[in-house]
Amino acid sequence: MDHPQPLVTVDAVLLTLRATGLEIALHPRDRAPFKGAMALPGGVVHVDEDASTEASIRRVLRDKTGFEPRYLEQLQVFSGPDRDPRKWSLSVSYVALVPATELEAAPAGFRFVSVDALPPLAFDHADIVTAAVARLRGKSSYSTLPFFLLPERFTLTELQRTYEAILQTTLEKSNFRRKMEAWGVLEATDDHVHGAQRPARLYRLKDFTLFDRSVG
Repeated sequence: MDHPQPLVTVDAVLLTLRATGLEIALHPRDRAPFKGAMALPGGVVHVDEDASTEASIRRVLRDKTGFEPRYLEQLQVFSGPDRDPRKWSLSVSYVALVPATELEAAPAGFRFVSVDALPPLAFDHADIVTAAVARLRGKSSYSTLPFFLLPERFTLTELQRTYEAILQTTLEKSNFRRKMEAWGVLEATDDHVHGAQRPARLYRLKDFTLFDRSVG
């Protein structure tokens, strides 16, 4: 007995951090349904080409945005009969992080929008964005996830400001640095940034790490 097959897609919440806060990449849909509405980068899984949904979303991001995210994590599956007017559908959603330094300009057809000022979005993409931002903010409190929104090399001040922007709180400087050193996640380089004050050493992340307690 044949059963109707669902529409299987992948969607990515491509996040970056600018001076004004967290932003995501959106583009207007060029076809129905929701033609003209802003949407997340996504597409249909190519069963004859994609080895997995992760391979699928990497292909979509590469083809549509030109980005290869430094960090990619599966978020959750959004599914149901009402999320897409074409048919019963499911979307395997992902969180992708890209440093602002790699975004000299938005990809053709895309624009970056604050997560706190979203326009109306196609499908259930607003729910996907809400879940992605909650995942980033929640997981950042006990991991090195914010490092992936920074350039490969960064100062400790830049690192602290990134954590503060994501967690929406102020962290005490000496306590923050003491925790980072104790957790052994930083690798000091021989390079420095020279400014009005004394030179600031540049660091890099050793590896993604989950902490045994909160950063704050």
